[in-house]
Amino acid sequence: MFWTILLFLALLSVLVLAHELGHYIAARKAGMTVEEFGIGFPPRLFSWKAKTGTVWSINAIPLGGFVRIKGESGEDVGAPDSFAAKSWLRRFSVVIAGVVMNVVLAWVLFTAGFIFGLPAVVEDGVESGVTVTDRAVNIVDVLPESAADVAGLQVGDRVLTIDGVAYEAGAAAREALKPHDDASTIAMMIARHGETQTVQITPLFVEELGRNGVGIALVETGFIHYPWYIAPIKGAQITYTALGEVVQGFAGLVVGLFRQEDVGANLSGPVGIAVITGQVASLGASHLVQFAAMLSINLAVMNILPLPALDGGRLAFLLYELIRRKKATLKFEQAVHAIGFAGLLLLVIVVTVKDIVHIFFS
Repeated sequence: MFWTILLFLALLSVLVLAHELGHYIAARKAGMTVEEFGIGFPPRLFSWKAKTGTVWSINAIPLGGFVRIKGESGEDVGAPDSFAAKSWLRRFSVVIAGVVMNVVLAWVLFTAGFIFGLPAVVEDGVESGVTVTDRAVNIVDVLPESAADVAGLQVGDRVLTIDGVAYEAGAAAREALKPHDDASTIAMMIARHGETQTVQITPLFVEELGRNGVGIALVETGFIHYPWYIAPIKGAQITYTALGEVVQGFAGLVVGLFRQEDVGANLSGPVGIAVITGQVASLGASHLVQFAAMLSINLAVMNILPLPALDGGRLAFLLYELIRRKKATLKFEQAVHAIGFAGLLLLVIVVTVKDIVHIFFS
């Protein structure tokens, strides 16, 4: 668990620092003074001041970092190097830069992944020019309380043999399970975390099927590789697709709230994401790269939501200024962001408690 937490903190720090680096670069390009770029959150451990006037600090709480820009809260309007003194377009570019950087990071990760190999389902074939390595039949779903669940099978297990016969194709492996409707025992050899074991499975009645079954979903997977000159294009395509899917997912949560549906089951806080990070990391580096790219996209979409204290909340005030031709009062904007931050903090606490109860007490 210790290494899982450490890995999660490292991954989160990379994603958040990339986000803050976007704000930093855009602010410097816009002629603003960045007062501090903090790695981690206070209390401060040590720091140094660059010639640009920026204080670079290393802080005690290892949860990403922050950028403090002169005049970002509306003060120092008269200073030419202040955020508040710059044009609407320059302020917009600084606020949106963090989100853009997270999308760019996802594209870089997907591109690198396609060069070195990303896991994918390859049953239906692949396009020309793609190299597939390490083909295998993997378990991608285990039905709760099914025979497979009782036998201890897990998502991610690689199926090596079924009753002593090796299968390379997912369709053939699934077909091999069908003759066992009579509930006779199945011997399945699997590989998990580099170790092999043989599991004896006695099929049980599966309500969804209306008959006896094992209760697993098998697919043929492999690692797909693109040539280096095609990988960036494919990386951009999957980034665009994933971005759309994440936006749809967030939209579904909002619609669910208005419909008074229970959306809590679809939310995970830091603890839940840390556990998922450990599970993904156990599958290998390629899976972790893919997960990090998706997490970066989720961070981008979450930050663009028009909620106080997030980048989207600041963009909302900028759009208000653009439409009304005047800024909201400084006192009002600061109050909205303060209340919004308190609300988000409360939400994180509630979701974290839910995750802890679900993971450790259910």
